[in-house]
Amino acid sequence: MNRPQIHFLSIILLFLCELLFAQQQKLSDFYLIQRQYESLPENDAAALPLVGKLIRKAKLENNHTQLFLGYKDARYYSADPQVKLKYADSAIYVAKAIKNDSLLSSAYLSKGVVYYFYLKKYKLALNEYLKAFERNKSNKDPYYRNKLNYHIGVVKSYIGYYKEALNNFEEGRVFFEGEIKKYQHPNLMYGNQRGYLNTIHQMIVCYRKLDDNKMADSLIAVGLAGSSKNTDYKQEHSYFLKEEGIREFRSKHYGNAIKMLNNSLSELIQVNDFAWLTVSYSYLGRAKWEQGNTAEAIKDFEKIDSIFVKHNFVLPEVRHIYVDLINYYADNKDSAKSLYYTRQLLKVDKILEEDFVYLSSKIHHEYDADKLLQEKDKLQRISWIRGTVYVILLFIFSFGAFYLLLRLRSRKTVIGRNSILGINLAGGTLQMEGEGAFRMRTYRKTDIGNGIVEDVLQKLSEFEANHEYLNEHIKLKSLAKSFGVNHNYLSEIIQAHRGANFHLYLCELRISYITKKLDTDKEYHKYSSDTLAKMCGISSRTNFSKVFLQINGINFTQYLTKVKSEMGTTSISLNK
Repeated sequence: MNRPQIHFLSIILLFLCELLFAQQQKLSDFYLIQRQYESLPENDAAALPLVGKLIRKAKLENNHTQLFLGYKDARYYSADPQVKLKYADSAIYVAKAIKNDSLLSSAYLSKGVVYYFYLKKYKLALNEYLKAFERNKSNKDPYYRNKLNYHIGVVKSYIGYYKEALNNFEEGRVFFEGEIKKYQHPNLMYGNQRGYLNTIHQMIVCYRKLDDNKMADSLIAVGLAGSSKNTDYKQEHSYFLKEEGIREFRSKHYGNAIKMLNNSLSELIQVNDFAWLTVSYSYLGRAKWEQGNTAEAIKDFEKIDSIFVKHNFVLPEVRHIYVDLINYYADNKDSAKSLYYTRQLLKVDKILEEDFVYLSSKIHHEYDADKLLQEKDKLQRISWIRGTVYVILLFIFSFGAFYLLLRLRSRKTVIGRNSILGINLAGGTLQMEGEGAFRMRTYRKTDIGNGIVEDVLQKLSEFEANHEYLNEHIKLKSLAKSFGVNHNYLSEIIQAHRGANFHLYLCELRISYITKKLDTDKEYHKYSSDTLAKMCGISSRTNFSKVFLQINGINFTQYLTKVKSEMGTTSISLNK
């Protein structure tokens, strides 16, 4: 290579290096700002001036990604929940503007966390979670998927669906446990460790509610061991102290229970986790009550009511303290306070009832149904791929076998020149016996809530008993609407408990009805297949004949001749 060429290449390389380092310098400006506050704890407003500087720079440079991250940081470090909501909305706005579903899903989840953790507004939180779930379909990040899964599980646990919630939490536990065993950046390790500990805590609550104390106690030990040695996890440690106090209370070690529960209070107050704070006060009061210190117990119970008055929120498991307060003041002839707590209990029950109905409906209709459909599509794709592979392998095997047979035929004479493996190559059709009479089948239960399944099955039984399936205009969606259930749920339940899709289910009912009439009523021997098709709700004679053959294993004319012969009917009217 001559000198001019070398000189020219040097100029090109210098130009490219300048562009590269200029870009790195531009990106590092944001990093240098973020590095100054990233070590500060959550809700530390001291970070906000620096976050504001990053946001202004991102706006000036029209850098939407950095602007989005800036708004998320502002939400994280703001102490006021209402300010957090403002920044969460700003992040949503930016994500929508750049049409990035992954960022938009993350922004919705971030807003939902504010509603859930800081405000305990489960309805509003779930709405944001469902938006995040809807936008998350293309997001392949397992950390984010498990984080979203965790928050959905929390809602299920709150409304009493403990087994379903455990499914969510168990998936997250396996993921986070695997991640914390890896060598990672400290920030990633911190996030995964917190995810792991919070998931363990929620699992303890579910097992406790299901009276599986053995599993709950083993996880308490895991949680205490994993959170006691690192001050970064003081909040999580307070949750396990709470659960250890409840375990001691259950074992009737009331002194130890009081000690553990008192130790859990300071951090719960510090982070303003008033929901779990009420649980600690509840068991603290009960332990004191068992020790005979009723007056102090009542003070703890009244603290729970103060939290309810301030936040208009209560966990179902502390409801009982209102009954204790009502009875205590009634026994002490304080009718005014007894009446007050009676009214408070009515408010609590109203809120719990409204939350349960709303959240249950949303979980089943907008989350579980959609998730089931996604899983169904995934399984169908896997099934299609497997089926294709099997067909290809079968073709290769068949071709090889056929080739070997031809080689053998060229070497020796076989009986039947025009047949191979007993199949007549000169013509003819393969005969198959039908399955016979109509049958209803029962299969496994679905993953849909038992209450919904039982209600739908009861309505299906009435639908069948009243012969409503004879209406030729009945459709899946119209039937689901009359049942008051999502049509996807109705389809899944029919498939699971009747062993057929909706169309086949109707066909079996209709053909069964006509078959029974032919077997028992000579009057029906006079009707043509066209008339019988209309009677049972099948749109055409062709469809009727086809379905009749599929279900009964014999065509309509043959079946009618057989029944007439057995019953002594002499004539058929083809036009009636």
